[in-house]
Amino acid sequence: MVPARLNGPVLALFRMVTGVLFLCHGVASLFGVLGGNPMTGKAVPFAQWPGWWAALIQLVCGALVLVGLFTRPAALLASGSMAYAYFVVHQPDHPLPLHNGGELAALFCWSFLLVAVLGPGSWALDALLRKRRAIVADPATRPSVPA
Repeated sequence: MVPARLNGPVLALFRMVTGVLFLCHGVASLFGVLGGNPMTGKAVPFAQWPGWWAALIQLVCGALVLVGLFTRPAALLASGSMAYAYFVVHQPDHPLPLHNGGELAALFCWSFLLVAVLGPGSWALDALLRKRRAIVADPATRPSVPA
């Protein structure tokens, strides 16, 4: 049994790993590095639908989820984009991910949905900003500054 005090850090680590993996897909597809786009091995042409836009979502949402900033909306957008990828690109070939190559799309979809529902965990910029806002909102918790 995992102690409850590990929930926040483990969730944060899950969020960070998922974010960096998604970010790498975006970087590869947009800039043609790290092996390039999985389909062509090159960068996706600018503004090409849907590949370039999907890669942009991967880059931006992956980075936001990685650092834990605007985590819930970024994770929800990432989850939705992976659901679209699964049902539009992969599922028409075969209903099972094992047979249609959609395992990553399905895993990213559900992973980001989990992050969107559970939040960023304790190691996130969202948590830091929330603490700052609470201190500013409550004068009693502000550190005293000598006059």
